[in-house]
Amino acid sequence: MSPEPAVPTPDPLRWRALIVLAVAQFMVVLDASIVNVALPSIREHLHFTDANLQWVVNAYTLTFGGCLLLGGRAADLFGRRRIFIAGLGLFAVASLAGGFATSSGWLIVARGVQGLGAAVVSPAALSIVTTTFTEGAERNRALGIWGALAGAGGAVGVLLGGMLTQWAGWEWVLFVNVPIGIVAAVLAPRWVRESRGEEQTSLDIPGAVLVTGGLIVLVYALVDANSAGWTSTQTIVLLIASVVLLVAFVAWELRTRFPIMPLQIFRNRNVASADAVALLVGASLFSMFFFISLYLQQVLGYDALKAGLCYLPLAFSIIVSAGAASQLVTRVGPKPILVGGLVLTAIGLLLFTQVSAGGSFGGDVLLPSIVVALGLGFSFVPITIVALAGVTPNEAGLASGLINTAQQVGGALGLAILGSIATSRTNHVLASSAPGSGLPHALTEGFKVAFAVGAGFAVLGVVLALVVVPRVRAD
Repeated sequence: MSPEPAVPTPDPLRWRALIVLAVAQFMVVLDASIVNVALPSIREHLHFTDANLQWVVNAYTLTFGGCLLLGGRAADLFGRRRIFIAGLGLFAVASLAGGFATSSGWLIVARGVQGLGAAVVSPAALSIVTTTFTEGAERNRALGIWGALAGAGGAVGVLLGGMLTQWAGWEWVLFVNVPIGIVAAVLAPRWVRESRGEEQTSLDIPGAVLVTGGLIVLVYALVDANSAGWTSTQTIVLLIASVVLLVAFVAWELRTRFPIMPLQIFRNRNVASADAVALLVGASLFSMFFFISLYLQQVLGYDALKAGLCYLPLAFSIIVSAGAASQLVTRVGPKPILVGGLVLTAIGLLLFTQVSAGGSFGGDVLLPSIVVALGLGFSFVPITIVALAGVTPNEAGLASGLINTAQQVGGALGLAILGSIATSRTNHVLASSAPGSGLPHALTEGFKVAFAVGAGFAVLGVVLALVVVPRVRAD
């Protein structure tokens, strides 16, 4: 049978649907950052070792990045609204279980299940946006709202994490997801139209196992590279294993009748080029939040709440720039806005290289964070528009999963590389400095090098966007 066409949801129902979808994505992005501020409290209460504490974050990153393609394709095959609601339920239950954790192992497992729920919610929600709004000015406006909430989620997460940890306890950085998830799941059947890509519902199990396994092994290798060492046997074996699994996946997809990822999607130049640039956007921006938080707390000595408040200008700037980007891409097309956004990102990260051990928020952080936030909004919206331009309704979930996967893998890769560079520089400064020069100075030197390399990723993104991203019609 022929695929079911995308039928726009009647107005104003589709804008109500967008609210539900954007709030769900906000929750997913929020959760990726909200836990970071609570880590010291979690370590104290659940008796984590320093080595195990990183897995409160990594368990989420691992399953989220590894299962996005599976989540996106499942939405296409089995119904986007159905999969979206199932993901919300899984995410809410895992959040509740994590908040009640009484041991480190319990919390790590709960965070892994949260990541799986997020990997289902995020591509399903984006594919619903794609099939609900007509390509052009209408979809651009919708993606501007989507991008504003999603982009601000990371910054708001740091603020909310500080407030909840300080006033209510670390458990509430997880409990806060439960009411959001429940409300979104209740409203979705009323406001979100069900759709699926095709009548055929046979899931490519071997392909799903190979691609999910390959991505999970790849992300694990990247997030653990700083601890194990880039040239360690573990890292090398894991990277080789991920390549073998992903090559086997491609070989299987070329011969199976119903592939989980039809490879012809990469014949769409919009998809291929946007995913490549998204990898670099993730590498340059995701680690920025990590290093800013460390600078504010470890160098400037801010507590969790004060550090969180410092993210308010950044969050506001993202909301403004994402809204402006959705209007500008309708007038001039997404490519010029994407290039401009990446240029702003590079400039902001270069400004961050001027931070000092004796600095301040107003003098060292405020201006760079606003510039980077403007770059993030101007980058995120157009790159999403390009990645979904010309995609058939059959493959909306797959394209959504691909762009999310590119960003997540890019973020894991960027954090692994920049974290290693920063640590190496800090250790070198400590070893070569005069006694008593202080850890804050050494940490700051490491952060400055990391910001410089992050700016290099953004510059590479500018070049790639200019060379390979096609011009997409503005309306």
